[in-house]
Amino acid sequence: MRTRLLATLLVVVLSAGGALSGQQLPPQQPLFRSTVNLVLVDVVIRDKKGAIVTGLTRDDFQLVEDGKPQQILTFAFEEIGSSTQPVERASLLAGAAPNAATPRVTAPATPAPAPITASAAAPLTSEEVAGHRLLTLLFDTSSMQPEDVQKATDEAIKWVNEKMTPADLVAVATIGSSLQILSDFTSDKEQIHSVLQAFSAADGTAFAAVDASTQASDEASASATDDSTTTDISAQELDTFNNDVRLRALKTLAEALAPIQQKKAILYFSSGMQRNGTDNQVELRAAVNAAVRANVQIYPVDSRGLQAVVPGGSARQGSRGGLGAFTGSSVAGQFTQLAAQQETLTTLAADTGGTAFLDSNDFGEAFGKVTKDISSYYILGYASTNPDRDGRYRRITVRLRNKGDVKVEAREGYYADRDFTHTAKGDREVQLQEQLTMQIPATDVPLFLTAGWFRLATDRYYVPVSLVVPGSAVPPAKGTEKVTLDVAGFIRDERNFPVGRIRDTMTVPPATTDSLASRQVLYQTGVTLPPGRFSIKVVVRENSTGQMGTFETKIVVPELKQAPVKVSSVVLSTQLQNVAAGRKTSSPLVRDGVELVPNLTHIVSRNQKLYFYYEVYDPAQDAGMPQVRTSLAFYRGRTKVFETPVVERTMIDAADRHAAVFQFEVPADSFKPGLYTCQVNIVDEVSSKFAFPRLEMYVR
Repeated sequence: MRTRLLATLLVVVLSAGGALSGQQLPPQQPLFRSTVNLVLVDVVIRDKKGAIVTGLTRDDFQLVEDGKPQQILTFAFEEIGSSTQPVERASLLAGAAPNAATPRVTAPATPAPAPITASAAAPLTSEEVAGHRLLTLLFDTSSMQPEDVQKATDEAIKWVNEKMTPADLVAVATIGSSLQILSDFTSDKEQIHSVLQAFSAADGTAFAAVDASTQASDEASASATDDSTTTDISAQELDTFNNDVRLRALKTLAEALAPIQQKKAILYFSSGMQRNGTDNQVELRAAVNAAVRANVQIYPVDSRGLQAVVPGGSARQGSRGGLGAFTGSSVAGQFTQLAAQQETLTTLAADTGGTAFLDSNDFGEAFGKVTKDISSYYILGYASTNPDRDGRYRRITVRLRNKGDVKVEAREGYYADRDFTHTAKGDREVQLQEQLTMQIPATDVPLFLTAGWFRLATDRYYVPVSLVVPGSAVPPAKGTEKVTLDVAGFIRDERNFPVGRIRDTMTVPPATTDSLASRQVLYQTGVTLPPGRFSIKVVVRENSTGQMGTFETKIVVPELKQAPVKVSSVVLSTQLQNVAAGRKTSSPLVRDGVELVPNLTHIVSRNQKLYFYYEVYDPAQDAGMPQVRTSLAFYRGRTKVFETPVVERTMIDAADRHAAVFQFEVPADSFKPGLYTCQVNIVDEVSSKFAFPRLEMYVR
C-alpha cells in the first residue's frame, strides 16, 4: 500500500516541566608523525629531460598559499628502492566497505567476486610503508560495459605479471551497487592475479549509453511515442544516482588511506560519469577534498578507450529524424555528451594531482605514469597562516629558489575545514541525510519521540508522530536572527523498505535563555500506515551551531479486526490550541477547530489540566444504537486514588471511521506529587466485552 506523509506546519513551545619531524630525514627511512591542521604537499621535481631531481633541502623550496608565504615545518624525501622487502599481508582498508553511508541502487548487478581476506593481516603504518608504492586498482563496474571490464582487467593482469615489484603494495576494489574491497594491500602477485582473474565480462552492469539525440529539442523528441525515450530517461536518472555511489566510494577509500602520510594513488577504471544537478557537485567536492587531505592522487582511466562519434548515432538503435539530423545539432549533442561524461574524470585528476587517461586504447600508459609519479617525491608540511574555517578553496604554489630549467609537479590547492556557519545549503542537506544512515547516533541535541494510532479504515491508520526538544538545547536568537531546527527522518517497514519520509524546518519563537530552559519545542507530523511493525528514525539539527541529535524507535500499528473492543491509542495532553484557518489535516486530534497537543513525557504540573483522548471503533449496536460505558481510574501503586464519573455513549461521533469519541478533562491538582497509573475502563454493554488500556504519568 502506498503511504502518504502529511505536511507539518506546527511549531509549538510548551510549558514543561604529533608533528612531522622538522629536520631532513634519511631518504631510505623517512619518519612520519601526525599533527592537527598540518597541510601535506607532495612535490615531484623533474629536470628538462624528465628525470627526478634529488638532493634538495627544505631551504630550496618556497611554498605559497593564496599569495602568502608559508613556513615549511616538515620536510622529507621518499624514494622507492630496488631492495624493498615485500609486504605479504596488510590491513588498511578493513571497514571501508560496505559503507553504511553509501546509498544502495536498484540497478541489476552481478555479484562481485568474494573479497579475499588475510587472517594474519596487521594494520599498516607510515613507517612500514616507507619505500613502498601504495596503489589501489578501482574498477567502476556500475559504469562499464562488459567489454570495458574485460579490457581493463586484461591490462591490469598484464601489469601485475610483467611490471609489479616487491615495492608495490596493491589493493583491488570495485564499485557496483556499493563499494567492495576484493583484496587489501599486499605485495603478493599471485593474490592480486587471482583476484583480477575472477573478473569476467559479466561484471559490467552499466546500461547502454544514453544517446544525446534523445535529449535534443527537435520534432523527433517532441513527438516520440515509442518506449525508447522512456528507457533513456530511466537510464539517465539511474546514472545520476549511481554517481553518488561512485563519488562516495572514492571518498571512503581516501578516508581509509588517510592514516598513511606518504603519497597514495587510485587507478580508477570507469566509463565516465555525467553529473546532473547540485547533489553530484556536492559529492564531487567531498570526494576531492577527502583525497587531497589524505594525500591521495586519482588517476582516472576511460575504459572505453578511443571513442568514435558516429553522426546520427550508432547501429544499436534506429536513426532519428527531425531538424537535428540536418542542422548538425544531434552530432554536436553527441560530442557534448561525451565531453560531459569525461569532464568529471578530468576534474578528479586535476584537483587531486593525478592524470586522466582518455581516448586511448593503451592502458599500460596509465600504469607507467602512476608508477613513475609515486616512486620519488618530496613531502612538505606546513600550518596555514589562514585560521578561517570557511571551507573555501586555497590555492597552493610551490617554487624552487635559484633553480632553473626544472618542472615542479604538485597539487594546486585544497578546501579548508568548514564550520557550520560557512556550510553551504547543499552540504547541510547531505550532512542530514548521511547522519540518518549512520549506525552511530548523534547525541548533542537531546530529543524524544512518540507515536500513536487512530483507525481511518479497516486497513489504514493515521499515526501521529510527535517530537520534542528541550528548550535548554536551543540557543536564544541573537538580534534579528531566527533560531531554526532542521528535522529529517524516515519510516521503514519490516522489510526495511521506506514507507514515509520527514523533512521540515522549524522556526523557534523568540525567547530568552531562561524562558527557553523551562520549555520544550514540539514538532508534530503524521503518516498513514497499514497494520504492522515499523521503525522510525529522526535527526534534528540546531542551525546555529550545527549540533545534531538522533532518535530511533519502533512503531506497532495493531490489527484491530480480531480485538474484542477496538480501541485507539490513548493520548494524554496538557494543552489545547486553535488550528490555523485553512489548515487541512486527517488527524483525529483536531476537532471543531481545536487541536489536542500530546504530552510526550507524561510529566505534568499540578497547576495544569489533563486531557485524555481515545476512540472506540465498530461498537456493537442494539436497535441501531451502541452503548459504550467508560471511565478513568487512577492508581498509586495498588491503591485507587481517583476515578472519574462513568460516561456513556449511545451514538457514533465520527461516521467516516465509525468511531465513538471520548475526551476527559481532569484537574492535575486532584493528585499529590508522584507516579500514577491511569486505567481506562471501556465496556461494550451490547456485546458484553471490555478493554482496560493503561498509561503512566508523573505529577510534580
